[in-house]
Amino acid sequence: MSRKPVPAKAGDRSRLEVMFDKPQLLGRVFGEYDQNLVAIENKLGVYIAARGNKLQIEGEASAIARARDVLTGLYNRIVQGQDIDSGAVEAVIAMSSEPTLDGIIRHDVSESPTVMIRTRKKTIVPRSAMQIRYMEALVKHDIIFALGPAGTGKTYLAVAQAVSQLITGSVDRLILSRPAVEAGERLGFLPGDMKEKVDPYLRPLYDALYDCLPAEQVERRIASGEIEIAPIAFMRGRTLAGSFIILDEAQNTTPSQMKMFLTRFGENSRMVVCGDPKQIDLPDITKSGLADAVAKLEGVEGIATVRFGVADVVRHPIVGRIVQAYEGPDA
Repeated sequence: MSRKPVPAKAGDRSRLEVMFDKPQLLGRVFGEYDQNLVAIENKLGVYIAARGNKLQIEGEASAIARARDVLTGLYNRIVQGQDIDSGAVEAVIAMSSEPTLDGIIRHDVSESPTVMIRTRKKTIVPRSAMQIRYMEALVKHDIIFALGPAGTGKTYLAVAQAVSQLITGSVDRLILSRPAVEAGERLGFLPGDMKEKVDPYLRPLYDALYDCLPAEQVERRIASGEIEIAPIAFMRGRTLAGSFIILDEAQNTTPSQMKMFLTRFGENSRMVVCGDPKQIDLPDITKSGLADAVAKLEGVEGIATVRFGVADVVRHPIVGRIVQAYEGPDA
């Protein structure tokens, strides 16, 4: 490797050697043109040199410990057959400062990850400490409120968990809904039938589905009614039993809509309500049903609330910087 060690004050630097059992996998840990190592070095202020199945890490003691944990976490993921991309590297680096890292990432290679979601197309593991809490809540609780900015995985992980439960038979139906706020009463003026009118507002839900299931299965299950994608108005008057129900963009519901939706809950069901309280498109005089519901229901038995922040954004790193620029460092 031709990279140069990161400068440091005399006496500040330490050195640690890490050995791996399967050196043939280290190329995937390093990434193309060592891009993963470069990311770790730049983020943590260390220098990493490779010699066969050994890596030597140089830098401040605390940074060395984090770099060791990140490299071990990436290596273990590869051993378990998981894919490593730049997003995964960024996520593991971010999680390396969390006290739960040893229990989530540095597990024995013979064991499955502590938290994961299996779908037809991929196995999904958490990319932030808050995603760990969220994925645990998706298994344990009847109703989950997921709050936070775009890019934190609120809707995607909910859809993935729903797909997982559908294909294992834990639920009979998957119901995905969003309020079509922008169209309002003017839906009738849009061309096409009702499905064609509301589909543009439901597109993000379709995208998540196609990422978890083969396209032909998505279409077949929609045609059979196993998967239903509809605006929130279509939920009125129903009891949704044996279903995994997801409401996306819930900040754009009114309190009466939210109450109507929540009371659709039936036997053997799970409900996830996703939204960003800071991205409300309702008229200024209208109170958000999401904020109203969380205020009334937080702490009620069987209901969990998970709050994501800008640090939990797992899309391209620039998305996190954009959110922070708009909403401040405490977003």
